Amino acid sequence: MERTLSVEERIRKAEEIYARRQEGNQRKTTTVRINREEEKKDIKLLRKMIIQIIISLTIYLVVYTIQNSNYIFSEDFIKKTNEILSYDMNFVQIYENVKQNIEIYIEKMKNTNQDGAIGGAEENIVGEINENKEDSDEKSNEENVTNNEQENNNEENNEQDNIEIPVEENNQATEPAKELTQEEQDIENIKKTTTFIKPVVGTISSKFGQREPTTSTVPKNHTGTDIAANLGTKIISSTDGEVVLASEEGDYGKHLKIQIGEVSIIYAHCNSLYVKQGDIVTQGQEIAEVGSTGNSTGPHLHFEIRISERKIDPEKILEL
Repeated sequence: MERTLSVEERIRKAEEIYARRQEGNQRKTTTVRINREEEKKDIKLLRKMIIQIIISLTIYLVVYTIQNSNYIFSEDFIKKTNEILSYDMNFVQIYENVKQNIEIYIEKMKNTNQDGAIGGAEENIVGEINENKEDSDEKSNEENVTNNEQENNNEENNEQDNIEIPVEENNQATEPAKELTQEEQDIENIKKTTTFIKPVVGTISSKFGQREPTTSTVPKNHTGTDIAANLGTKIISSTDGEVVLASEEGDYGKHLKIQIGEVSIIYAHCNSLYVKQGDIVTQGQEIAEVGSTGNSTGPHLHFEIRISERKIDPEKILEL
């Protein structure tokens, strides 16, 4: 039979267990602190050692340089150093000269800005340089005046033989060339590189640009020209080129896109297509029939011209 412990004995044993646990924790903490302090000491010693090595190497290099370099402390070097140090430099006079030159330069720049021309500044500089040659300049000026008078007399005698130029032509020659807009440049490029013929016989039912449609499905910004014709009317290729697209999808309905260089032509709302993608067509070849497919309100050909995907008014390229 085990002996039953009293309350006091239980308390005493609990205090002993708690004390042993506390001692164990304190030992661990103390050990860690000692290790950290030792690491710090090692780092400090290592730094001191590195600094001492660097100082020793520096001293060694200085001593070695002094011992093996005779030129640094040679007599010639010392003499040249003394000459430079004994040279009397008037820093005040140097400052005044620099300041004076800067002021002269600023005045010349002001005169140049007032005259509005660089040539005026150059003439002023030349005039200042040639101040000592006034007499020779006066003589040369007199000779020039005499020569100019003779030339004027000769010109007056020969006025009847000269051809008079109208003032209007002179004004036109002096006017700067007007810059072309992107649209004007595109139109010129298209006309230079491509020739067009009328793709279908009919009447224009809707022009290029902004319009006021009667139905909500028709877009306000028209990207081509609509040519109304009877259903089934033959459509011919306006140019040579390659069929890069033959589709039946989208608002264009059955449509073709023919490419020639940077220029592309779209034939839309067709009833049927005679060519397919990849075909090479020639100018005047029958390629489709007039229809009313896609977003259309009646049989017509939507004829569209682009250059680098920029839309151009077809009526500015050819007569429709």
